[in-house]
Formats: sequence, structure tokens, C-alpha cells
Amino acid sequence: MEYNVQKHLHYGGIASYNGYPVTQDVTDADVVVMGVPFDSGVTNRPGARLGPRAIRMQSQLACCFKYPWDYKLDDKLKIVDYGDVGYYVGPKTTEVMLQETHDHAKKILSADCRLLTLGGDHTIPYGMVRAAHEVYGKLALLHFDSHQDSTPSTDGNVSHANFAYDLQAEGCIDPSHSAQVFIRTEMTECGYHIFYAQDAVFMHMEDLAAKIKAIIGDMPVYLTFDIDSLDPSAAPGTGTPVIGGPSTAQMRKLLHALKGIKVVASDLVEVLPAYDSSEITALAAAQISQDLIYLMDWK
Repeated sequence: MEYNVQKHLHYGGIASYNGYPVTQDVTDADVVVMGVPFDSGVTNRPGARLGPRAIRMQSQLACCFKYPWDYKLDDKLKIVDYGDVGYYVGPKTTEVMLQETHDHAKKILSADCRLLTLGGDHTIPYGMVRAAHEVYGKLALLHFDSHQDSTPSTDGNVSHANFAYDLQAEGCIDPSHSAQVFIRTEMTECGYHIFYAQDAVFMHMEDLAAKIKAIIGDMPVYLTFDIDSLDPSAAPGTGTPVIGGPSTAQMRKLLHALKGIKVVASDLVEVLPAYDSSEITALAAAQISQDLIYLMDWK
């Protein structure tokens, strides 16, 4: 058998997600990876618009291994890189992002694909959650973050602090079957089950996963992952870091233990390359984004 050495030379070639083909034809795809280079909703450091590109670059290193899963994604699933949507400039920047992400997500999910979106800041879930709700009905939200992001928006002006409140208020999300995990700030209470970091980081991750699974049940899940859910020692390259979070080892143990929940779509947001150190944040994001794809392999 001829060994293809080039696929392990991660410095060469075009940096699509894990080298997957770039196409917006999702006819035969199982999982679609879509970038949203948007950061007009940040309230602290800007720069997450460059997150999708940084994650794609590191994915070519991180995602060539299956550990700790027991199979390679490529052996079961057809995965494509859809490219980027939702970026614009000017006073309609946010409006364009919300509309384009919804329309493209609706197309992808309606084709019976699962969707991984790379942000961008945490304003981006609106379009994908609304589209997933239209396709699958009311959703459970599984939200990894240091912030609750549950401040109500005002007069349609949305930021990365609003989606968790607004989307449950719209009826897209059932908060009674939803969980916010590794939280270490306090915002508006709106019915979510909250696992604060001060407790969660000292739990066995299998026990935490069991509690989350019991809350979600068999509902379709939208999983949103803010990289600042990790401790800043593991992910310094983010816009609003908060100390006291889990390590990458803890997080991956938890995600692995969550296998079996019905994740229909997911996102990973708030990677900010300008503040990264030796690209460890982008590397963590790439590896965890692959874990999210494994969680979407539930069919």
C-alpha cells in the first residue's frame, strides 16, 4: 500500500476544514462545516472574525487523529467545508449575518445534514437556531460558556450577550430541557439548568455528563460552544476570558461522555487569534470542533 505522506504535512495545501472538499453542494453530505467570520457583536476585544480561518488551519493537525473516539469520522461520514457566509461591512452588517446564516443553515439542515458552524462571536447562533427550530421543532440548548449570554436584547439590537435569552423567548428553545455548563458569571435567569464552574470543574466528568443527559432527554439538541468556557490557561485567545474554567482534558472527557445525545447542529465561537499564544486556543477549538462532529453522528 502506498503511503500518502502529503496528508500529514500540515503546512501545505489549502486550509479547508481538515482538508475536506470545499463546496456548497450538500446533496450527499452528512456533516457540513460553515464559517461565519463576524465579530460586530462583541463587548470587549474584537477579532473573532478571524476565528474560522485559524480553526481551519489547526484542524489539519488536530483532526487527523481519532483519539479518544473509536473510529475515524471519514470512515462513516461524508463531511464538506461550505466556506464562509454572513460577513459584510456597514450599518447592515448584523442584519446580513442573521439573514444569511439562517438561510444557509435552513438549506443545509433541510437536506438532512448536520451543521457545524465556526465563529465569529457569540451573536451568530440566532440564524442557525431559528433554522434548526424550523426543521426539528423546539430544541434543547446545550451551552458551554463562562457567561450565560442571557441579557435580553433591546429594540432588535443584538450582541453576543443576548442569544440565550432571546431564542428561548422566541420559543425556539425549551429551557427546562437545556443546560448552561461551566458558567462563572450571573445574568438574567430564564429557566436554564446552570452548572457553575466552581462546582462542575470538581465533578467527575462522567457524572456531569449523566446529569446533562437526564435534563436533555431525547430532544433534538443545538450545542453552542464558547471557547472561553475553557480556563484562560488553555484558551487565552478569546475576547472575554474568565478564570476558573475546565482544562481541555476535562472538557474532552465530558464531550466524549455525552455521546448519545441528538445534536442536530452546533457551533464553536469566540476564538480570537490576535490574543492567542502559540495557537493553543485555535488548536483546542479545532480538536473540540471535531468532538462536536462526533456528537452529531447519532443516526
